[in-house]
Amino acid sequence: MFTPARISRREAVGTLAAAGGAAMLGSLPVSAIADEKFSEHPLIDAHSHVWSPDTDKWPLAGGKTKADLDPPSFTPEELLKLAHPERVGRVVLIQHHTYHSWDNSYLIDCAARMPGTFAVTGMLDDTQANPAQQMRPLLEKRVRGFRITSWLRKEKWLSGDGMAAMWRTGAETGQAMCCLINPEDLPGVDAICAKHPDTTVVIDHFARIGVDGEIRSADLKNLLALAKHKRVNVKLSAYYALGKKQEPYEDLLPMIRQVLTAFGPDRCMWASDAPYQVVKGHTYGASIALLRDRAGLSAGDKEHLFRKTAERIYFS
Repeated sequence: MFTPARISRREAVGTLAAAGGAAMLGSLPVSAIADEKFSEHPLIDAHSHVWSPDTDKWPLAGGKTKADLDPPSFTPEELLKLAHPERVGRVVLIQHHTYHSWDNSYLIDCAARMPGTFAVTGMLDDTQANPAQQMRPLLEKRVRGFRITSWLRKEKWLSGDGMAAMWRTGAETGQAMCCLINPEDLPGVDAICAKHPDTTVVIDHFARIGVDGEIRSADLKNLLALAKHKRVNVKLSAYYALGKKQEPYEDLLPMIRQVLTAFGPDRCMWASDAPYQVVKGHTYGASIALLRDRAGLSAGDKEHLFRKTAERIYFS
């Protein structure tokens, strides 16, 4: 269960000791981080997309052109310009199938160009021969998870030898199966988690519960049921797309609290889903403020949501 905003003396002393006696900055404690590079920006955004306007160097898939990019540019530098003022220094970059299909090379190059700043969630075509054989080489290139989604293969998205092999290999490598799904897909995820209990799983964006404006109790019940699988984690993200879709997003707090109670903060993580969170009147700051300032969470809870969970899955 998640803990209330009250922080114990032991937790307060432990936090300050871990920070080397540093004072609290803003509303979040700064914990000791092995790489001092991130001491000023210790937080982690567990989900963002990036792409380059240089479509000659980084060709787009499916016949798309530069005119199809929306926004026209969202490079790592542009992302970090938004993230750093919120003390976010590391980001999990998510493969964008719409623009680059199965070609993960842009994100891999971004991670190589800024060592330690980025981890990658890539994509593999599980219908091709031996997709699992590509997973270990990609791990060496900072690909710590793979986005899988029902949108490409519909009802067959979790079936087939290739998908099963990916889940088995993920249990061995520690690479997560990262599910971009809709609420109706949750029972299928429940079943495959039971078959592969040692595979780390991440549910993106609350399984898009509330994307049509209504947060249904039956959908939320199916999401919470995944908590019985001890390696399932949830991204608390994409507020711009859920519920009322309006800052400050407080209508999402009842769902967030139920997810935190079921999974615990150590299996939940904040993420922005930029650049979609930073266009059409939405802001990066409002996304992080919902959990930081408006959810009544303890300092220890925030440590998990803004750093520890994502660090364990993507940066350890």
